[in-house]
Amino acid sequence: MQLVVTGNKVRELRLVHELSQAQLADAMGVSRQTINSIEVGRYTPSLPLAVGLARFFRSTVEHVFQVDEE
Repeated sequence: MQLVVTGNKVRELRLVHELSQAQLADAMGVSRQTINSIEVGRYTPSLPLAVGLARFFRSTVEHVFQVDEE
């Protein structure tokens, strides 16, 4: 079984919290381009980054990232 990230709510959550991509990137210790790539689905974050984003938004990884089993 392999898990595949099929979508995420990072952009939606970032906008609700009135953060720029740069502000979120600074909080996560990554580049703005990384946040942009995650938001548009070009990049699947590492597990530590996915957990960090979920914790930052006081949510769960399952809520922030939609995962399908293959």
